[in-house]
Order: sequence, then C-alpha cells, then structure tokens
Amino acid sequence: MPGATHMATKVELTISCEKLMDMDVFSKSDPLCALYINTTGSNWYEFGRTEMILNCLNPKFAKKFVLDYYFEMVQKLKFSVYDIDNDTYELGDDDFLGEIECTLGQIVSSKQITRPLLLQNGRLAGHGTITICAEEIIDTRIANFEVSARSLDKKVDCYDHHVSGSHSLIGSFRTTLAELHEATHISPVEFKCINPKKQKKKDYENSGIIYVKQRIHFSGFIMGGCQLNFTIAIDFTGSNGDPQTPQSLHYINPEGYNEYLAAIWSVGTVIQDYDSTKMFPVFGFGAQLPPLWQVSHEFPVNFDATNPFCAGIEGVVAAYQQCLHQVRLWGPTNFSPVINHVACFARQALQQNMASQYFVLLIITDGVITDIDQTLTAIVNASRLPMSIIIVGVGGADFDAMEFLDSDNRLLQAPNYEVAARDIVQFVPFRQFLGNSVALAQCVLAELPDQVTSFFNSYKLKPPKMFNQPESL
Repeated sequence: MPGATHMATKVELTISCEKLMDMDVFSKSDPLCALYINTTGSNWYEFGRTEMILNCLNPKFAKKFVLDYYFEMVQKLKFSVYDIDNDTYELGDDDFLGEIECTLGQIVSSKQITRPLLLQNGRLAGHGTITICAEEIIDTRIANFEVSARSLDKKVDCYDHHVSGSHSLIGSFRTTLAELHEATHISPVEFKCINPKKQKKKDYENSGIIYVKQRIHFSGFIMGGCQLNFTIAIDFTGSNGDPQTPQSLHYINPEGYNEYLAAIWSVGTVIQDYDSTKMFPVFGFGAQLPPLWQVSHEFPVNFDATNPFCAGIEGVVAAYQQCLHQVRLWGPTNFSPVINHVACFARQALQQNMASQYFVLLIITDGVITDIDQTLTAIVNASRLPMSIIIVGVGGADFDAMEFLDSDNRLLQAPNYEVAARDIVQFVPFRQFLGNSVALAQCVLAELPDQVTSFFNSYKLKPPKMFNQPESL
C-alpha cells in the first residue's frame, strides 16, 4: 500500500456465519460474503467474494481472503452477506442478509471476532452473526531465523574484523531452505558444525551443534494474545502559549482543532485497535494544579488519581479539553516522571515471564527537555523493559534534543555511562505531516513492530496463547 513504512504481513481471513435470515420461500438462503475495503471517506471497493453455498443458514465459507496487514495503518473493512437469487454478477439485485464494518487491526488483535450482522438502517439482521478468523501467512521468500550453538570448539579467539582480519574457522554446514523451514519457534532443527581440516581425524565427530529456530513475527505476538498498553502524556508548559489565543498550540478552538488534538486523533485511531479494554491512561506535565497551584510533572488529566483512564480516544480528547480550562500552563518540561511511571508497570509485566503485555508511552510536547540527565537515565533503564517511547513534537521549537533521544545510529548513554540495551525512542516532528494524519500515524508507529518482536525474541518470551507449548531446547 502506497506510503506504508513497515513491511506488510500477509493475513488470511476465514469467514463463517450463523443463524442467517431465511429469505427464500421454498428453501433456505443461498449465502455469499463480499469483502469491501475503504479507500477514502465513504468510498469502498470490492476486494473479493466467497463462494455461494446452497440452502444454508450457517455457512462456513471455503474461499479465504488474503490481505496485506500494516500495523501502523487503519485498514477499514466491510463484510456484506447476500442471498444469491440469480446468475447476475451484480449483488444489488440479491437479498441483503446483513453486514459489519471493522478494521483489520481489530481482527488481528483478537485473532477471531464474532459480531451481529446489521441491516443498512443499522438494525439487527435477525439473529444473524458473522465470525472472522485471522491467520498469519509467512512469506516464504523471506526467512527470519534465530541461531544458537552448543559445544563449539573453545580454542578459537575472536578478533575485530576491521583490525586484524585474522579469523579462525570453527566449522560449517550445508542445508536447504526447506530444511530450515522445518524449524518453528518451539522446535529448532539441529546441524552438526564440521571443520574440514579436522574431519579426517579418527575421533573427530563435530565442532559443535548449531540450532536454528524461527522467530515469532509481530503479528504472531498480537494474535498470540500480547496486549499493547498505550499511555499518553501531554505537555502543559507555558511555552505552548495561552490557550485562549489562536497562536497557542493548546488553543481552545471552537472548531475543536489544535496540533495536540490532531496528534492524539492521528495516532489514537490506530493504537486503539490493539487494546481490548479501549481504556487509556492520560497524564499531563508542567502545569500548576488547583487548588494550591503547585507544579506537577505527572498528573491525570481527568484529575482522578485512582483511575486515570479515559474511555477510547473520544474520552482522551474530552478529558484533555476539559483539563485546559482547569490548569495553568507553567513549567519546566520534565519527561522522566512519566517515563518512570510507565516503566514501573512494564517492570511488573516482565515478571510474568511471558510476552503478555508491551507498553507504549506517547509524549506530545512543544519544546526542549529540562531534565535531560534524568530523562536519559529513565530511557536507558526502560530499554531493558517491554516498553517503547514515541515523542511527537508540535510547534516550531528547536527539537535537537528529541532527535538526540531517537538514537537510530548509536545507543543512548546515561550520565553514569550505562548504555541502553536497545533503541526504544521514536521522534516525529508534527509539522512535517500537517494535513496528512495517515502519514503521521505511519511514521510515528513505524518502528514499534520491530521493537516489540526484538525485545520478546531476545528474552525468548512467548505470548500467552503459546505459553503452554513446551520448548525443545
């Protein structure tokens, strides 16, 4: 799909229905399901159809749909069921049995969804339901493997390739892609590592055993029950400007738009599909709070410390708009409190010893970080947890510090010289995407799938639905 920044995963959808309306007089309905994909606004195009099944109110369609799945995009789908009464290709002259609209992300995150079918007026289509199951299709043109070894010869020294170039061969083996594909994420395949120079020795067997195991893909974690938990942190510092004036980034616009709101909507519409509860904790920082007007760097925007969650992205927007009327924008701009807050929950999740939860902190800010040392320390500590940080910079301020935190070329280092285990920060300047919310969401979320898979695979953690499957090695 044009503009997508992350490699697509192919997903196969299987459709079945139950208790369809019976539209035929002398027999049962002859159902068919058509899949439509939304392009823009109210425009849909037909992607494909299942076969028609004669005289059946509980069809299990054999024809499957294979789609390219992009995590960072909202891919709207519509499944429409018809009772086929004639031989024409057009469906408009057939009886309509109901439809549902959903996103591909919703299907993938649940792996299976069952919804009541609705008529075009929004009413229930009798007692009819549709069930959609998703399965990941591994692209056989690309193979990603995890390699380990046992009992390798110990006498070989390791040198820096660019300094000495003096490398010693331990051994090698030959295989085929078909043999490699026999490996799964549970059961590795084994290969004997042979050194040709030693092969003629009488007692020589091998120079070690190489194990090859397939890595779990991002969609495998999501379909396996891993929940993505999103927390939103909003900058309420004085540098944003008076919310009563149009020049403010927090402008209380009668038309309901400012850069903060645009960023929340753009990213939120994608991420909400991957949280089953659709409840998002939202915090502010850098504001004076009533009634004592003390500065807080970590306060719930709904002012409920025991329950900082907002219901859906609509709830996030409503809480943010109400909060603007109740606080005073102040300062400084401190990131570390909210980072440490989310890291606390990520640390607890890691103790479950499975890939059940991954935490994502979305920080929307307008300026330079004040507590840079504390922020560096917090990020380095969080790099060893199931957690990522997305920073969206609004306004036209100097974002050099943000670019520095997005350490694509080298890992961050804390003031105590401790180095991050991995890159977990993605920074995006909002104004590069003005008027293009789809491109903003794609760029903001581009690195997240790799961050999730690399973390859980490095810790050899499996999602809950795979957790009871034993390891062979």
